[in-house]
Amino acid sequence: QLDRFLMRISLGYPDRVAERQLLAGSDRRELVDRLPSLLNPAELQKLQQLVLDVHASEPLLDYVQDLIEATRSGRWFVQGLSPRAGIAVLRAAKARALLNGRDFVAPDDVRAILPQTIAHRLIPVADAGRGAVAQVSAMLDAVAIS
Repeated sequence: QLDRFLMRISLGYPDRVAERQLLAGSDRRELVDRLPSLLNPAELQKLQQLVLDVHASEPLLDYVQDLIEATRSGRWFVQGLSPRAGIAVLRAAKARALLNGRDFVAPDDVRAILPQTIAHRLIPVADAGRGAVAQVSAMLDAVAIS
């Protein structure tokens, strides 16, 4: 089921005032409704289209495929990533490139988003002695950039 989620990120803990509101029984939906909107739906759709328009070169696609295939080797993880995960990796890397003002994806974009995009989808092999994020880092070090 975790394959449905693009990324797993930690938001940390709420500050003391926000936590008190939660403890006092404030309706969480009401608290969310009070947040100011940063984008309207049309602006969000425009950004989503801009992300899709970010270019990924053939060597970059090779690199993403090499990483996906490395998860399937059995060296780091019990079971490898699905094709859906590969699409998620590329989409997240494109979004990072756009946020950094580029219209193309660089290998550093892939490396930066990979742990948050795939670690929640993977189970490290039993003898790894470390968690999925550490295994993703080890795999990144082992897979050459195309």
